[in-house]
Amino acid sequence: MKIPNAARILIGLIAGLAGGYLAGSQAAALPALQTIGGLWLDALRMPIVPLVFALIVTGLGTTASGGSTRVARRAIGAFIVFLFASAVFGVALGWGMFSSWQVAGLDALRIDAGKVPSLPPLQDSLRALVPVNPIAAAAQGAIVPVVIFALLFAVALRRIEARHAAAIGEFFQGVADALLVIIGWVLLAAPLGVFALAFDVAARSGLGVGALLAWYVAARVIAGIVLMAAFVLLVAVAARTPLRAFARAALPAQSVAFSTQSSLASLPAMIEGARALNLPDRQVGTVLPLAVALFRINAPAAITLAILALAKLNGVELSLAQLALVVPLSVLNNLVIAGLPNQISFFAAYAPVALAVGVPIELLPLFLAVDTIPDMFATTANVTADLAVTTLLTERGGDDEPADDA
Repeated sequence: MKIPNAARILIGLIAGLAGGYLAGSQAAALPALQTIGGLWLDALRMPIVPLVFALIVTGLGTTASGGSTRVARRAIGAFIVFLFASAVFGVALGWGMFSSWQVAGLDALRIDAGKVPSLPPLQDSLRALVPVNPIAAAAQGAIVPVVIFALLFAVALRRIEARHAAAIGEFFQGVADALLVIIGWVLLAAPLGVFALAFDVAARSGLGVGALLAWYVAARVIAGIVLMAAFVLLVAVAARTPLRAFARAALPAQSVAFSTQSSLASLPAMIEGARALNLPDRQVGTVLPLAVALFRINAPAAITLAILALAKLNGVELSLAQLALVVPLSVLNNLVIAGLPNQISFFAAYAPVALAVGVPIELLPLFLAVDTIPDMFATTANVTADLAVTTLLTERGGDDEPADDA
């Protein structure tokens, strides 16, 4: 039986942590493993900036016109509000769970963290958000200016002649597809790369990293359960849907989500659940696909939790201004990476946010290695929220949707 790559990555993590702990910092193989881990991480970093730009352009600049109906606009507005709430919840939960953690012995891995400069004056920070040379900003890894330029480019793309916009969209879609293939190739070597990184970390810090990763998994599971419960209660209160009826309608989709870790695979079961709740078919057909594509309620909380845990692991203390930046970036990244395979979307979602607030990403692959169990709860929460927000937006609307007045 072929072992899934996620399982091989987890095996690599466990083997690396155990081997590094037993070998200690004097292990003869340590320099070679540091080189292997560094090469693999550099290969993984290579496509991140152009991929983020291409995903924003194709995701926001070439949206089909059918999404501009009144119901779709209302749905997207609700998505954004809930996603911001998820990000704020993730910051609060992560601050509470990770603030007291200290992982000793990683000073050599914190060179970049120690060189993170203090925040410049506000006026300089605001001017730096507008890249005089977007290509130079990308080359320097300045993620926030690149994201802003991509957003402006995507909005402008919707204002030009349709055939030109389509051609540009197809070009960037091809760029994104090619970069995803490259990331897929790099991820084939993930078990070896994660083993090398974990061996180095465990040799330097002992069991401290393993304990923090376990605490991170616990935080992700808690976030998934809390968000799922919140949306079930929201449906009961705001939509006046009986809890038992909603739970019965959602259970098949939740079962598929938990076992497959795929919201898309759960869509047929969600449609059947919406019918069981007597929701209007036409509006369900608008809201539910949009929710599956864009509304991953757990993603902003997961991103913020990972950034806070990664900052703690690297000895970086995030300021209030940096935490405030994490919130909108985690929401934006959730919107533009929706639909990507989890292992690929993990780096596309987490790495740009970490870099934007000055958190080194050398140890980020360790979080991917323990992501399988949290992702089960996260996907279940996402599916529950998709069906819940569909219930909230369509229960009273009926099928008499007003014509688009845009």
